[in-house]
Amino acid sequence: MKIVCTKSNLLKSVNIVSKAVSSKTTLPILECFLIEAEDGVIKMTANDLELAIETIVEGEIEEEGVVAIDARIFSEIVRRLPDNDIHISTTENHQMNITCEKAKFDLMGKSGEDFSALPHIEKQNYISMSQYALREIIKQTIFSIADNDNNAVMTGELFEVKDNQFKVVSLDGFRISIRKIELKESYDDISMIVPGKTLNDLTKILSGEMEEEVRIYFTGNHLLFEFGNTKVVSRIIEGEYFKIDQMLSNDYQTKIHVNKKELLNCIERSTLLVKEGDKKPIIMNVTDENMEMKIRSSIGSMNEDIMIKKEGRDIAIAFNQKYLIEAIRVIDDEEIDIYLMNAKAPCIIKDEKESYIYLVLPVNFNPDL
Repeated sequence: MKIVCTKSNLLKSVNIVSKAVSSKTTLPILECFLIEAEDGVIKMTANDLELAIETIVEGEIEEEGVVAIDARIFSEIVRRLPDNDIHISTTENHQMNITCEKAKFDLMGKSGEDFSALPHIEKQNYISMSQYALREIIKQTIFSIADNDNNAVMTGELFEVKDNQFKVVSLDGFRISIRKIELKESYDDISMIVPGKTLNDLTKILSGEMEEEVRIYFTGNHLLFEFGNTKVVSRIIEGEYFKIDQMLSNDYQTKIHVNKKELLNCIERSTLLVKEGDKKPIIMNVTDENMEMKIRSSIGSMNEDIMIKKEGRDIAIAFNQKYLIEAIRVIDDEEIDIYLMNAKAPCIIKDEKESYIYLVLPVNFNPDL
């Protein structure tokens, strides 16, 4: 194999596929990139058997070939080479030569025959949207997946297509995040659970452009994200997702209409008085046209009033600041509505169209503080 690529093109592809390189494996081949130069196209692939990424490298092919090369070493070499053309060639025994200006490296590669190819995906059931829309809807929900494997379903997000609406749901036992967008075309109903790791990695390689499309193909055990010159294939999480609609209620005793930025800034200020690992909630004391926000910890105390519009009863309720901050921060609206039932029931933050819904459980607190 003999190929020539600019450093920027090669590094761009390296950064994309490196998300699917296995860091802990007993199979050395999973620690490699597969580089293929065939049929006029240079492809780079990584596959950890849960997530596989393939992308096209822009460059010239002087001689076709295939090689598997250690991903970590190859990545570090490419990053440190001069900003110029990189010449890569391999021998029959899979030795790779990398040359850029006066720098030369020789690496031992492996046969590409042992590399796990991307799973075959039947391109039948799919949905299409802008890369921007997909990236945003993931970012606006991914923070509330569970970070442990006690319940695998909680470590992923529900992707659901119904009535031409795309809904993404995540929950971790303390909160629920829901985002919905209208699709431009009509699609079959679909429901599956996508691993959080896949989605986190995906947000880092989507362009985020409104004009750039991404297609999501769904099969029984996998799904494929296809955009630009890149394919991302992921296993899905098996199991039945929680019945979210049964966890949400339209009943409320108190409705608060408040400026999002003022509320967010106030809650963020309160975190200055909380040591890491210390569970000191922020208490919201809601009365007519005013919401008193207060916290008391071993460091000190804070008390701040925020102007609001209130419907219903007065209420005092407390929350973990982190959960409120992460939900409020990703809302684009200048003003938000918060619905409350009592001090023991979840609060729900949502807009009139319910394009977003965030549920946060309250915590116990001392009402005398």
